[in-house]
Amino acid sequence: MGKISPVSSKYIVHAAIQIEGTVDKPDIIGAVFGQTEGLLGEALELRELQKSGRIGRIEVNTEIKAGRTDGVIMIPSSMDKAETVIIAAAMETIQRIGPCNAKVKIQKVEDVRTSKRVYIVQRAKELLKSLTQDVLPDSQEITAEVAQSIRVMEITEYGKDRLPAGPAIAESEEVILVEGRADVLNLLKHGFKNAIAINGTSIPQTISDLSREKTTTLFVDGDRGGDLIIKEATAIAEIDYVAKAPDGKEVEEITQKEIHKALRGRVASEQAKQEIKDVPKRSDIIRNVRSNYSRPMMGSASRTTMVRTRTEGEVRLAAAPALTMEQHDKFKQMLDDLVGTRGAYILDSKLSILGKVPNTELSATIRSLNSGIFAVVFDGTATDEVTGLAERAGVSYVVAMDSAANAPTRVKVLTKPAL
Repeated sequence: MGKISPVSSKYIVHAAIQIEGTVDKPDIIGAVFGQTEGLLGEALELRELQKSGRIGRIEVNTEIKAGRTDGVIMIPSSMDKAETVIIAAAMETIQRIGPCNAKVKIQKVEDVRTSKRVYIVQRAKELLKSLTQDVLPDSQEITAEVAQSIRVMEITEYGKDRLPAGPAIAESEEVILVEGRADVLNLLKHGFKNAIAINGTSIPQTISDLSREKTTTLFVDGDRGGDLIIKEATAIAEIDYVAKAPDGKEVEEITQKEIHKALRGRVASEQAKQEIKDVPKRSDIIRNVRSNYSRPMMGSASRTTMVRTRTEGEVRLAAAPALTMEQHDKFKQMLDDLVGTRGAYILDSKLSILGKVPNTELSATIRSLNSGIFAVVFDGTATDEVTGLAERAGVSYVVAMDSAANAPTRVKVLTKPAL
């Protein structure tokens, strides 16, 4: 008998068979050929179709229970639809298998090509996803790398001081002053062609002359060195705006998103100078806080805002005070004042400002004081580190723009949306 490869078959006839008795698989296959013989004519004779390969190997699966035989017959076909369904219908004419009565019912005629199409579509989706994720990003990275290299090649020298600058310095109405060549390269890489480097804390004459001709934005690192450059540059040159990189970061290392955010948040130079002027030395704040903390409080014990006890050298909260409306309004006002400044207020129990420090020095200040602080209000995110230090220093409230603190603490954390 002939045999069709499963790959070449187009349809599979699935038939359920019920036999009132016990029979073997060869009996069932013999009945299929014997009882359909001569029924459909020579063109559709099962034996001839199988010899020519148009009908494949007939598979039979049976199960015997309580003297009855139930099973499934599967017939693969490479013929067209009409011929296949005729063969399928002929199967239902089988009434006896051996000495037993039988009943055959066609369950379905499966189109193998449909299953293949489903597989093809699914596999094509997977290949397209792989192509999009793995191949295309590589091409984009190559393009971006080439574009960035072109921008970096555009760096020029400007003025008699031969300062590193972008190619658009001469024609731009606005210029960005940065600290060094690496800062200019980073801005060029992200599409800013109007940057020029100061090359140190000493302001060259070229920068001074340029600031009188153009709108000037001073873009400095988010550290103490940046504050020193702000003082120097605003005193010598005509600086219009000041922008700072995120706390603890340098302009040469920040991302395009951080550059845009910093430049959007720039402030007038007068405001920047005032903020720097308002920032006292940490040693002065420590001296002021310790002086106030050691001074006896006036009034009865019932007016005490916070009761502290020292245990093993650590200040601990004995009772957390309830937030009053006055405190709520004061905290909200201070937080609004700090927006965009990246600064922090240190407050005593009377909500008087003991000092203002940059966010970069907040942890060190709390750690140095270790007592005498009622609240900390700052333009930043309250983290587990900050709240942990605040709890050890006996701070009652930490007020911040938002919070990422998850560790349990006795310090009350307030955020801008909650005020």
